[in-house]
Amino acid sequence: MVLNYIWIAFFLIAFAIAVVRLVVFGDVEVFPAIMDSTFVSAKTAFEISLGLTGVLSLWLGVMKIGERGGLVALLARGLSPVFTKLFPEIPKGHPVVGNIFMNLAANMLGLDNAATPLGLKAMEGLQELNPKKDTASNAMIMFLVLNTSGLTVIPVSILVYRAQMGAAQPTDVFIPILLATFFSTLAGIIATSLYQRINLLNRVLLLTLGGVSLAVAGIMWGFSQLSREDMATVASTVANVVLFTIVVGFILAGVRKKVNVYDAFIEGAKDGFSTAVRIIPYLVAILVGIGVFRASGAMDWLVDGIAWLVGLTGADAQWVGALPTALMKPLSGSGARGMMVDAMAAYGADSFVGRLSCIFQGATDTTFYILAVYFGSVGVRYTRHAVACGLLADLAGVVAAVAICYFFFG
Repeated sequence: MVLNYIWIAFFLIAFAIAVVRLVVFGDVEVFPAIMDSTFVSAKTAFEISLGLTGVLSLWLGVMKIGERGGLVALLARGLSPVFTKLFPEIPKGHPVVGNIFMNLAANMLGLDNAATPLGLKAMEGLQELNPKKDTASNAMIMFLVLNTSGLTVIPVSILVYRAQMGAAQPTDVFIPILLATFFSTLAGIIATSLYQRINLLNRVLLLTLGGVSLAVAGIMWGFSQLSREDMATVASTVANVVLFTIVVGFILAGVRKKVNVYDAFIEGAKDGFSTAVRIIPYLVAILVGIGVFRASGAMDWLVDGIAWLVGLTGADAQWVGALPTALMKPLSGSGARGMMVDAMAAYGADSFVGRLSCIFQGATDTTFYILAVYFGSVGVRYTRHAVACGLLADLAGVVAAVAICYFFFG
């Protein structure tokens, strides 16, 4: 229901601003630009879904081997103490816990192509447990908020873009991104737990969150001991080694259980194709709405208005130049990526705005895209508090990113 209102708002705001630009400023190009954006966005949505088909088929096939080989169930049993606290609706030891873990692990490694199909597989498992099929369950919302908060340990792609844009030290945003994304995830867990009345003050969750905090600190310290050149190389190598190890491990587990791994892969791959087809209309809807909003100039007006308001307070407003990346990130990953590259091109990769745009990009994830794709894949229409909690996590990440960027580079 919330996505319905947001989608309508995109069009109404875009139309109002386009009329003002045409009548007041005589801008005759605005409506053609808006209509062009609808066709381009629809084509982009289809191309994304088409490109996702192969990746979905691959990873859902691998996951099917993992299920048959018993690894997913093994992961579920190991994570059960923590997940029974965060996901009280999921039966203890249910295989979907393993799917959730695999998705979150892929996100933490910055492996977006692997994370999406694993997340869709987890959503299918959560939907099986959902008593109201058209309404998001508490477990679904907690899972999606963990996704939208964007916890990333190795932001490989951002480091690569900084290197391509001529940054003297492409990895200098590595630790700031880790800090910002950690605060975003922590805020998302707290917000969702408050909505769902989950008690976070129990020994299991306190030890887990404390342990994760120490692990993040350890990773940050370890990478800080490396040279700037070695840091990106090690991060990329570790991510890909871990990913391929998972694939081989699943296959070996299937062989050990005497599973026909080829047939199991084909069965899972078929599910990947059908899932990709189901996503298309939802993806077209959300990307067309975003495209119209951007083409009307609404994003530019919003940023200029915020800069003016900040200027009235007398506060430093240089961070506003990076704000388009933060505002676009909940709507579109590719859009935010374009904003990040544009900021580095306009201000310089080593400028305050250039660095902050990179931290924004790594601090959160594409909230509305994830909601549209994940809920759309299982036919959920009523999202309840998913959007509110996801956006609270995004806001925490943005505020943390600004503060951390000033601390490191201000």
